[in-house]
Amino acid sequence: MQARVLEVPDPVSVMTPEDAASAAPYRLVAFDFDGTLADSFPWFRANLNDVAARYRFRRVEADETERLRGLSARAILKDLGIPAWKVPLIARHMRALATRDAPQLRLFSGIPEMIAGLDAAGLTLAVVSSNSEANVRCALGASAESIRHYACGASLFGKARHLRAVARAAGVEPADMLAVGDEIRDAEAAAQARCAFAAVAWGYNNPEALAGTRPAFLFAEPGAVARALVGPPGRPY
Repeated sequence: MQARVLEVPDPVSVMTPEDAASAAPYRLVAFDFDGTLADSFPWFRANLNDVAARYRFRRVEADETERLRGLSARAILKDLGIPAWKVPLIARHMRALATRDAPQLRLFSGIPEMIAGLDAAGLTLAVVSSNSEANVRCALGASAESIRHYACGASLFGKARHLRAVARAAGVEPADMLAVGDEIRDAEAAAQARCAFAAVAWGYNNPEALAGTRPAFLFAEPGAVARALVGPPGRPY
């Protein structure tokens, strides 16, 4: 069944329970990790300028953060003067740093409860991330058992292939999958994979930038995800 997509009419509006009741069901929900499940932006910001010095791109000053949150990943690379050939090297180095600091990484408040609620309702859950599976599992802790499929280690712009892979592994058509993320590149990957996209307002890109991608949902807090995707107790819409 083709999933109906509810457009977000206002750049910072959030879906109401009444809106959710009219939304079509999804069988598979594929979450991004950094900035969506895990509060990794402070860690990213703390390490970014050391990485800039190592790979010789422009430092980011504290007063630039909000401006950069409004840009796509490609626009940020251009703004910082990072050529395409350096991106895999930087990504590999950042993953190594993330592995070093994995025990310090924490989930956003409400994420374990959200995962538990979606799992209990019978939705199949996946994580599609540029981070490593080991780092993701470390941060998820007990919640890792509720995730049925992991597709990790994606390149910066390579998530579409991983979204298609988890759909195949779950035996789900793209129309029955919802990709949930906090970045414009997550929306682009979902479009390439031909699945719906839900944006979260607590991650890397700001809500206004995410609203410009025309997501099916724009969630203000983790509890809103379960309220939108799960109907009366134990039953998905």
